[in-house]
Amino acid sequence: MTPEPLILAVDDEAGILRLIKLDLTEQGFRVVTASSGEEALAILEEQRPDLVLLDMIMPEMSGLEVMRRIRETREVPIIMVTAKDSDQDKVRGLELGADDYIVKPFSSEEMGARIHAVMRRAVGPQSTERMIKAGDVEIDLNRRIVTRSGDVVSLTRTEWLLLQYLAANAGKVMLNAELLSKVWGPEYRDDVQYLRVWVSRLRRKLEPDTSDPTIIKTMQGIGYMLAAEPAANPAPA
Repeated sequence: MTPEPLILAVDDEAGILRLIKLDLTEQGFRVVTASSGEEALAILEEQRPDLVLLDMIMPEMSGLEVMRRIRETREVPIIMVTAKDSDQDKVRGLELGADDYIVKPFSSEEMGARIHAVMRRAVGPQSTERMIKAGDVEIDLNRRIVTRSGDVVSLTRTEWLLLQYLAANAGKVMLNAELLSKVWGPEYRDDVQYLRVWVSRLRRKLEPDTSDPTIIKTMQGIGYMLAAEPAANPAPA
């Protein structure tokens, strides 16, 4: 049998860790906990969790610093936990590599739903057998490889899923709500700011000039479009 997903919960407050472990265990997850950034990094290497639930504000090493160090070596899904309910803090966490965020106080149902949504995205849908070309960027939807001027572009899982949906519909305007629902789930369909952050991340990796994007175009108030045409599939060997 396939073991249940292993969640690493990181928080400097022992009471919160106990509550998280109890709630997630009841929902069928396996849970390990860490009360500091250093302990979290050690557990990450030893036990290879499937997802990290990471508090943003901790003494000695902040959650943002922990996430930065994780991202140097691994692409494990990360959900930031924060007591700050401001768009600026959410955006900062997402730009630094978080897959999602959850604001304290939160219910066990919300926490479980967020974890399931992020893990669904980590698996991702099956891609079609197509090659897409946009300027000097080539997107191989079958092999899940993106190159720019012949060099491989490193993308996170979420960046790839967003680009995949745009590329599979190259030349078509994808509505904001449609992209949010397909990549993140229907519960995100109205979070347009969330989508803007991820599009910005993709543009920094793909566009020659992010101030004047030519690959991922914005349709103001409507959505986004990948300005590309299907490229010829390579002939079989």
